Amino acid sequence: MIALDLIDIKILNMLQRDASLSAKAIADKIGLSVSPTYDRINKLKANGVIEKNVTLLDREKIGLGVVAYCHLSLKSHSTQTSSAFEEQITVFEEIMEIVKLSGNYDYMLKIVTKDLSTYHDFIESKLARLSNIANLQTSFVMKELKRETAFKL
Repeated sequence: MIALDLIDIKILNMLQRDASLSAKAIADKIGLSVSPTYDRINKLKANGVIEKNVTLLDREKIGLGVVAYCHLSLKSHSTQTSSAFEEQITVFEEIMEIVKLSGNYDYMLKIVTKDLSTYHDFIESKLARLSNIANLQTSFVMKELKRETAFKL
């Protein structure tokens, strides 16, 4: 964990909400000159606190109407088979997030596709072809009630 002071926290809160803010705009809001603000932002990037800057898209406006959470279990849990599975699963562009879980399932995947037919095709032609999957259950998102990207600091 990296120690963050109040100024770092202010900078991070602003960038989490709008990554396009310039160092000058941030400096004006926090009462610091541009150069030290720029240096702080670069230090936060160098330390890995800021992983990357992205643009969030409205998935429905770009034709991605289905979000599914897929819980799956593996047949074998050896280090070798788990590593092989993880290597295979990360290449699919339909999968937006992959988390390894404790409990009833081994992994949870967030899958985004154009429609149910496209989702079905993805499962049939890609995911189901992976050899180590024992069980797969899908829940479809009916309505997004909250979607945040900013952490509380």
